[in-house]
Amino acid sequence: MTSILEFDEDVEMFRSVVSRFNAEVVAPQVEKMDEEEHIDPSIISALFETGLMAVETPEEYGGAGASFTAAVAIVEELAKCDPSVSVLNDVHNTLVNTCVRKWGSDYIKETYLPQLSTDKLGAFALSEPSAGSDAFALRTRARKMSDGDFVIEGGKMWITNGAEAEIFVVFANAEPEKGYRGITAFVVEKSWGVKVVKKEKKLGIRASSTAVLAFDEVRVPKQNVLGIYGQGYKIAIECLNEGRIGIAAQMTGLAQGAFDRAVSYVFNDRQQFGKYVGEFQGMQFQIAQIASEIEAARLLLYNAARIKEAGGEFVKEAAMAKLIGSQVAEKTASKAVEWMGGVGFTRDETVEKFYRDAKIGAIYEGTSNIQLQTIARLIQKQYTLR
Repeated sequence: MTSILEFDEDVEMFRSVVSRFNAEVVAPQVEKMDEEEHIDPSIISALFETGLMAVETPEEYGGAGASFTAAVAIVEELAKCDPSVSVLNDVHNTLVNTCVRKWGSDYIKETYLPQLSTDKLGAFALSEPSAGSDAFALRTRARKMSDGDFVIEGGKMWITNGAEAEIFVVFANAEPEKGYRGITAFVVEKSWGVKVVKKEKKLGIRASSTAVLAFDEVRVPKQNVLGIYGQGYKIAIECLNEGRIGIAAQMTGLAQGAFDRAVSYVFNDRQQFGKYVGEFQGMQFQIAQIASEIEAARLLLYNAARIKEAGGEFVKEAAMAKLIGSQVAEKTASKAVEWMGGVGFTRDETVEKFYRDAKIGAIYEGTSNIQLQTIARLIQKQYTLR
């Protein structure tokens, strides 16, 4: 029998490509990017040139035409080196490209997928100051003009890739009197007047931009409505469910990256009382426990990915994967710092960065409480007889 974590040749090829990409392109710049709080443009360019930014996009639009599992594997692998680079790739692939590919008209796909495949970074603009966990309490408005075009007015915050993106999937309410049924999605180009008001200074994933955006009378052509007018909420729900698998991949990769560094250190570098720290039973039990939890998180991750890829209902599985992935990432990174002792607590080592980066997993693309609520609601539905 083979492991369910054995993948087809295409997925393994992408893993191999990303492993080399991490070593040659990302790793030399991780510390500098974290200190300066921005991703070096050369890395973004290299992600496009290596074919990692259009994984599921059909070849006719310049993409790789690969599977969702391949996209997830890339996110996981990148996170082993730098979760900031990982989330940039994840949002672009699993949110922006997916929205354009699944709900875009022929015009939108022909216009934007080639750009998103080659050199234009994308961002997903849903969150607002009053619309976080309550994602549909949007105040950004889309006013329909007499010629059918729209004018978007409002602001967004917590937008990943916001500082570097040139193409945005934007959610705005075109008919506020209808509540969430007035929400409509648009594809908006930065050059039309999208302004980056602020780039947040964060605890972790500091190189990844998290921006506040302003839309001041931004005119959007009618042909840039994404999907059906008034059904943007459906697009947001579907995309976020899928995106949670991406974040689970990021957190699982982060956990593995922290584990790899710390375990290598305790078995090869740090000695106390005449033997390597990793040889003490108390340490070995902790390592075994964490290794098992990472494996469990990875199994949840790829279970959700495969159900989604097969066209099944995956909402509960995605929520579980994100919930457990974020918990395991935080626990692993914390233990990694402890295992490496004083060295682990310094910024000369990568594990303190993994520790800071891990916290966001419990917050973005649905907090842990929202995941628990989702899981509980679906379990209740499953077991309720009336």
